[in-house]
Amino acid sequence: MPTVNTPDKLEYQFFPANNYVFTFKIRAPNDAHLALTAQPTESFPMYEVFIGGWGNTKSVIRQNRQKPDVVEVPTPGILNANEYRGFWIRWYDQTITVGREGEAAAFMTFHDPHMFPIQYVGICTGWGASGSWTFEAEPAPTAPSMTMHNAPQMNYNQPPPGFNPAAMGYPPMPPMNAGATTMSYPSGGASETWVPASNGVVPPNAVSGGIDGSDNLYIARARHSNDLIPGKLHPSHGCCYVPYGGVEHSHKEYEVLCNSYGRWVPWTGSMPPNAVIGGQTAEGEPLYIGRAQHGGTTTVGKVQLSHGSCYIPYNGEEMGFKEFEIYVSQ
Repeated sequence: MPTVNTPDKLEYQFFPANNYVFTFKIRAPNDAHLALTAQPTESFPMYEVFIGGWGNTKSVIRQNRQKPDVVEVPTPGILNANEYRGFWIRWYDQTITVGREGEAAAFMTFHDPHMFPIQYVGICTGWGASGSWTFEAEPAPTAPSMTMHNAPQMNYNQPPPGFNPAAMGYPPMPPMNAGATTMSYPSGGASETWVPASNGVVPPNAVSGGIDGSDNLYIARARHSNDLIPGKLHPSHGCCYVPYGGVEHSHKEYEVLCNSYGRWVPWTGSMPPNAVIGGQTAEGEPLYIGRAQHGGTTTVGKVQLSHGSCYIPYNGEEMGFKEFEIYVSQ
């Protein structure tokens, strides 16, 4: 974990950040500034997160250096000149959340329906403060992230290069539904993407994460009661199932994880590096992708770190497990 020192200069130093989260510790008396950008430069579009600004009294999120700030919260004494304080910033599902180390709930949340692909995080200090930062460095990205509005148009009946439905070690996916409509999604080799679908349709390059008898189950997610919840796409049932409130809920409209060639690792009590975020609660807590074995099936569900459990949808119920696997990117 490198240490980066930033002077009292308000000039960003940029680092790759490709996993939708930036976790760091900062030792500074005030004004820890971060920029979320598509390029390693101070250029628009850009989000800025100021922690401990205005004399270490409040924190804000600012968009494209324009006022008023889109989020402003009082955070007196949030930074300290003599000790490291830990924080995390996540961006997914068109939402930026900012929280403290060890706390699942965010203290700042901003939803932007026009969010751009964030590839870099810049850090700096100023307004009378210098700082010392620690965080995990990442390699530079090999390809830009793609969002649904700029992904190329392709047809379900013509799988893209690199099409690999058995990437997770399960049998190939069943044939596509006849007459499926054209949908935007990234070509083979691009970063993982959530592709909207409905009525049991399985997009090309969908990630197979489980099995129920002779049926493949795919990693999917759906909105339920203001949560965005990872669950299982059961093509022969024509829906995605998600666990919530002790019940298995079915949804005809959902999103499917595609173009992801990760792996499953056993849960050991702490979140593994590169765990893939699959959704979030209404309060902003991230939900990760997990799976557990039950009733002769391997079923995909949600991992809630604050509970230390994986919850799967099964036979009409939400079932919790302390022994499970979690999906991580390569």
